[in-house]
Amino acid sequence: MSFPPGQTPDVQPSRLTETFDFTQLSPPADAVDMLLLDTAAAWWEQGHPREGVLILDDRSGALTLPVLDALISEAGKPGAACAAVEDAVSAVHVVQDELGAELGLQRNARRYELPAPVPAELPALTEVHPEAFTGVHTVLMHLPRSLETLADWAWLIREHAAADVVVLAGGRDKHMNHSMNQVLEKNFTDVSAGRGRSKSRILTARSPRSDVPAAEPRTQAHQISIPGAAPTDLTLCSMGATYGGTKLDPGTRLLLQTAEAQAEFPGAEEAVDFGSGNGTVSAFLTLRHPELRVIATDHSASAVQSTRLTAAANGAADRIEAMRDDALSTLPESSAELILLNPPFHQGNAVDPAAANRLIRAAARVLAPGGRLYCVYNSHLKHRAVLTREIGPTQQLARDARFTVTVSTAS
Repeated sequence: MSFPPGQTPDVQPSRLTETFDFTQLSPPADAVDMLLLDTAAAWWEQGHPREGVLILDDRSGALTLPVLDALISEAGKPGAACAAVEDAVSAVHVVQDELGAELGLQRNARRYELPAPVPAELPALTEVHPEAFTGVHTVLMHLPRSLETLADWAWLIREHAAADVVVLAGGRDKHMNHSMNQVLEKNFTDVSAGRGRSKSRILTARSPRSDVPAAEPRTQAHQISIPGAAPTDLTLCSMGATYGGTKLDPGTRLLLQTAEAQAEFPGAEEAVDFGSGNGTVSAFLTLRHPELRVIATDHSASAVQSTRLTAAANGAADRIEAMRDDALSTLPESSAELILLNPPFHQGNAVDPAAANRLIRAAARVLAPGGRLYCVYNSHLKHRAVLTREIGPTQQLARDARFTVTVSTAS
């Protein structure tokens, strides 16, 4: 059954939410997950294709696992969407920006004894046939907080999904705004908001537009001044989900200016840019020190892409190795002489030093004896005690109204 523009199926509790046991999920499913699942079920019950499902940024498997479980349990039955279990697994595509979410989905799949779909790589905007997006009929996603992220996703769906694609984008009422509708409307002719439930709501987008210009990574030129030296010009690039976009973070600026003022810096043949973001640190170091190689790591697939784009834009792609990694897990113990870190100071909307403490402990594991960690952080967080305890003697090098820069030497 097809629905006229602006109309969507009536949404009721469905088998996806009533028969699946959500109690084993960690983190647990929320109201947006449940409404997304019931809305998808309503479309499928009206005859919309059940195969070719793309799920974006599922933080725990709360979307992926119920859909997969239903497809597997019906596989091979008359009228089923999939003929066999392997067809069910391949019918669900999953793309996650954060590596932690990807690993969380795999852990939860093991709890349910379900085969987790192979996670697809976040495609570049210029990719011709991104496997995860090509030909999909249904897209489920939480609305991202960043409009740039939503714009990238909407363009990729519009460009590569099937003509009958139904995009279901859910969010909490308090976090939604009309700008989200406008971003979707640039890529789809039919965008409508569903009825609210449990302070949550679904935006439905259909009918991909045919006249949308090609999307491109964002770029911005910057300059970093170093006392007693010529300023360094650099171009920063970003994909939508990269924290800070193409901005030059003021804490990172102070970190680099302060490190460059030290006579012993860099004092190594290779540096680790821990949490590379848009690639500011990596690009700056290679421009200032042509002999230096940089390993850039970030848990965000978008950030890794951004770092690579920034490296290429500054002519340093051959000296910057960007990799998706969780807390330097792929680097050997005692292998690094130099690490630079600007740790996060929040988890979601809450100030939380736990994330920074975890990264500091990771740096301590990877630093070789005598290796140095240059770190910048919001001054009120007072990370110096943690740096001293986990790494070794820590010296304050700079401090202004907002940020503190330290150097810690591994014992």
